[in-house]
Amino acid sequence: MNIPMSKPILHYYNIADGITAFTTTRHGGESKGSLGELNINTHRGDDPAAVETNLNALANELNIPANRIVRQHQVHETENRQITEAFFSLPIDKQKEMLEGSDALITNLKNACIGVFTADCVPVLLYDPIHQCTAAIHAGWKGTVKRIVRATVQKLTHVYGTKPEDLKAVIGPCISLRNFEVGQEVYDSFMEAQFEMEKIAQRYEKWHINLPLANELELLALGVKKENIHQSGICTFDQHKDYFSARRLKDTFGTIYTGIIIR
Repeated sequence: MNIPMSKPILHYYNIADGITAFTTTRHGGESKGSLGELNINTHRGDDPAAVETNLNALANELNIPANRIVRQHQVHETENRQITEAFFSLPIDKQKEMLEGSDALITNLKNACIGVFTADCVPVLLYDPIHQCTAAIHAGWKGTVKRIVRATVQKLTHVYGTKPEDLKAVIGPCISLRNFEVGQEVYDSFMEAQFEMEKIAQRYEKWHINLPLANELELLALGVKKENIHQSGICTFDQHKDYFSARRLKDTFGTIYTGIIIR
């Protein structure tokens, strides 16, 4: 492992004993400009050397090998992938091929980090303490409308036997209701998907949607207990100096990584 030049600054969540759950901030890396500093996403046009340095620094902070940090290429759909030990035996190109087009990951491996990239979208982490399995979900507005959280919980149930009432959840840093102004077509998409619009939508000059609440309501509807859902309360748009925000940074920006590890 390369010796990291910087120490990544992470936001940790106390989800359960024996679990490391976190979100990277923008601090403690080698990337420059609107990609700076801590970006580990290879799909943002960043300097590959900086991304590699940042990844190694994050791995050092998490005390796992860099190649055990799983990074998928997300496309705002509802596909999810199961990460088994066989995945880590695949050549790098085959790993990338498997992860292409996935927006959620599940695993029951120890000392492997699954996670999602966001820059205003909603990252959701799930942990089943009974069956010792986890999920990491990328829920942008399109994924939320398509109910990616529901699809992933159903996958956990199918693969590991998870019961929603046992799950512990983290809803990480994302854009807040106040800053997520949308067009009528986005409002209509949520309404047609039968979301509780009186709870998640508010009209200012235009419609605004509460994405973190929409995903919390989805978890509750699935049977996850209210007391087991943690909302970070961090708005990426307001706190864009600490977390990447696509709406603030516009064309060129890095992404935060929200991940979870079973120890």
